[in-house]
Amino acid sequence: MNYSLFSYLTLFAASAFLVGIATPKFRELALRKEIFDSPNSAHKTHVAPVPYLGGIAIVIGVVFVSLIATILTDSSVLGLASGVLLPPVFLAAVGLIDDLRGLEPLPRLIAQTVVGLAVALILIQTDTVGAPTGSPNWDIVITIVFIVGLSNSINFFDNVDGGASGAVAISTFFVFILAYSSGQKYIAAISIVVAGSTIGFLWWNKSPARIYMGDAGSLFLGSLLASILVRFDPKPTSFPHFFFVPLFLVAIPLLDTCTVLISRISRRLSPFKGGRDHLSHRLLRLGIPKVRVVIILWGMATFFGLLAVILSSVSLIEESIVCILGSALWVTLLIFFLRLPAAESATNEN
Repeated sequence: MNYSLFSYLTLFAASAFLVGIATPKFRELALRKEIFDSPNSAHKTHVAPVPYLGGIAIVIGVVFVSLIATILTDSSVLGLASGVLLPPVFLAAVGLIDDLRGLEPLPRLIAQTVVGLAVALILIQTDTVGAPTGSPNWDIVITIVFIVGLSNSINFFDNVDGGASGAVAISTFFVFILAYSSGQKYIAAISIVVAGSTIGFLWWNKSPARIYMGDAGSLFLGSLLASILVRFDPKPTSFPHFFFVPLFLVAIPLLDTCTVLISRISRRLSPFKGGRDHLSHRLLRLGIPKVRVVIILWGMATFFGLLAVILSSVSLIEESIVCILGSALWVTLLIFFLRLPAAESATNEN
């Protein structure tokens, strides 16, 4: 079935509305059950306890709207839709346990790897890898690494009000543009649903945040975004340039992760512990207000999203130029952020 632009706008509005009205309900539940993100969390920027459970509203919005839309328009792909949604829902459950009780890094990593393997096997079995390498083994490895890496990147990036939710909204909106323009209707549909859901949540998560998505939301969004990008075919971009399309779409969360990992390893600190050394923290130390910090991060995500769109619409020679310039800019930003103070002082690094 063909989807009109109005159909996609309806999916966006429905998911934004549903999450927008569900989020305050889960905020009330978190307040009653005293499920808070306390200000003693090392990598957070808030100073007072903020309720969790916003991620559950996002999960409900994405899953409900996606499945209802699938049933009403093309029930024959219900199994395919379930295969896209169920692995991220499993990680959301793992994240919820972490929010409520706390989990060590190892079981989280195991769960992410299992989900990555499950998605990879589904992709191979259904022949739905967007840009296959020609080797099933390499496709499996790339899928696992991408899902584990992006799940953690979005989780790491969720350290300032509206940062992660806004970045995911921007990324999925650009995926929608690319998928819609290339006729990949199912990728376009799930992407616009995720964009709508994160926008609906962002109303409550923007500074000053009244609720956080928690690990349940960040792991769900990270793994789902990764799964979407692995399924997305970045045509007509040629090999090996098409690898840059998904990388540009998530360039800023990956920049945050690489900055943190390099910084902590160089200082002989554990990369698995929280710390105030993310992009947002480094910009805040320059005296930039929190709202402007978030706008800067969104702006960078938008710029790289535009690069992904440009890369998908230029000639072969121009593809190389865009990839080189985009990569050079990303590395320049990495160096810039690594040169910014990683902590207020040597005594409070953790």
